[in-house]
Amino acid sequence: MERMELAGTSRTTSQLGYGCSSLMGALGRKESLTLLEAAYDAGIRHYDVAPMYGFGAAEACLGEFLGRHRNDVTVTTKYGIIPAKNQSLLAVARKLAGPVVKRIPALKSRLSRAAASVTAPAERASFTADKARESLERSLASLRTDRIDVWLLHDVEASELTDEGLLRFLEDSVAQGKLGAFGVGTDREKLPALLEEQPAYCGVLQYEWSVLDQPVGNTSAFRMHHRSLTDKFRQLHAAMTADSGTCKAWSDAVGDDLTDRETLAKLMLKAALVENPSSIILFSSKNAGHIQNNVRVAGDATLVEPARQLYALVQREGVPGQRGSA
Repeated sequence: MERMELAGTSRTTSQLGYGCSSLMGALGRKESLTLLEAAYDAGIRHYDVAPMYGFGAAEACLGEFLGRHRNDVTVTTKYGIIPAKNQSLLAVARKLAGPVVKRIPALKSRLSRAAASVTAPAERASFTADKARESLERSLASLRTDRIDVWLLHDVEASELTDEGLLRFLEDSVAQGKLGAFGVGTDREKLPALLEEQPAYCGVLQYEWSVLDQPVGNTSAFRMHHRSLTDKFRQLHAAMTADSGTCKAWSDAVGDDLTDRETLAKLMLKAALVENPSSIILFSSKNAGHIQNNVRVAGDATLVEPARQLYALVQREGVPGQRGSA
């Protein structure tokens, strides 16, 4: 697994990181811990979480895992989206619903919507020093650690950063060793205003990146990317399947069949790694086999040139059937 220095913190970690958004939602604690260990055994050393993941339970689950591996791994968590309420109610509901979902999988989406309705955040957090301090202390306690390697302002906009004390708090937390680095994790369309109006907060940027996306402007910030596959994969796969002419030309160019789901997914993930060599690439999965496959992709040198070719084709020609959308 390729390793790198994390955001100027002097700590090294893996380029491929595991996103914890799937933990403690439809999964129980034992299953969630098994996935964290599977990622670790495969060679992943960076874990990305947030207080609101897993209906508010993912940080504590990751904290149990960190009790065995803290010195070997790096962690990102966030501040800005308030953890869900009604945790005791959700815990009981999950325990009761789990066996039913396993027998009747079709109920899963319905139960997930019901859970979301009773655990939705009551409000967005205000980006102030006092609220940030409270959130940081909660995260440190949940994660059972005395430091967080990267702390991100979650889903923030430039106009929300009006409290001058917040930046001082973040800088002081780095100086005290509670934080290794800080930055913003938000939608890519919010980044230009943040970079122009609030550059002091932008030492680390976390945002979506896939072969379908245009590059974000030049910046020296350390970057962390997610959603290289998911809906972007489905979009490109559907386009390849629908446009046989373009698909054949592109398949010939990369030397493999782009209608094959596994092939396309491999090349899209590899492109994220190859085109962002100094960035962490995050993925989420509830399948240990998929975790292992993604790690194999990260280490497969034969995929480098086909992945570069795929990225170049999409950027130059656009998504088939949606020209100009790339």
